[in-house]
Amino acid sequence: MAGLMLCDPSELYNILNQATTFSRLTDTNYLCLLDARKKSEYDESHVITAKRAKEDENGEYLVPPAVELECLRYCIVYDGHTDSLSGDGPAIRCAIVLEEISRNPIRILKGGYEVFSAYYPFFRTQTIMYTPLEMDALQPYPVEILRAQLYMGNFRQANDPHIQKDLKIKAHVNVCTDIANIFKDHETGQLLHISVEDSGECDLLSFFPEACNFIVCLEIYAKVQNEYTTKPWLC
Repeated sequence: MAGLMLCDPSELYNILNQATTFSRLTDTNYLCLLDARKKSEYDESHVITAKRAKEDENGEYLVPPAVELECLRYCIVYDGHTDSLSGDGPAIRCAIVLEEISRNPIRILKGGYEVFSAYYPFFRTQTIMYTPLEMDALQPYPVEILRAQLYMGNFRQANDPHIQKDLKIKAHVNVCTDIANIFKDHETGQLLHISVEDSGECDLLSFFPEACNFIVCLEIYAKVQNEYTTKPWLC
């Protein structure tokens, strides 16, 4: 048996947002995301691309049809709020069935749908089926390095106002030679521009102290702002 393991919400977020030319979610052997909650809860809203885990007449979870668990890179199960591998909640019971035939460990989303949807409400949906064109059209979000604080993305993501709003982006570290047309369509906040060529031979490491200092200064500024907001008597 492949075993069970917990999957942090940020890990699922990053798995959902892997991409090359297209989203990795278009690869049928990449991810199977299963919702083990009640049908009414699933129909109300679920994580994007999640399929509902089905049960037989005895209440035993079934292996999803047309899913080759032996070939899957990731299989992740969630219910409402499971946060450990102990107990016998819906996610645990479903995962135990799946691990019997999976080559890789079955991941259980820590905190379940309640925590994930609170962290990433923009990844909730009511869509049940996706056409190949709809899967190709999925636009990944930046990779999360530190939850709700630090992300790594590309030019398109840095200029997408919906992503900026959803992730509450306040500042950017722009690493490229051209700054003329970047961030022109939305409020940019603070910006550090590091001018280097897009080449594997560039010495990015030498710019790390400058970038780290910029990020640290932002954190200090945010803390000071918070102090003044929550304690108006300070001056």
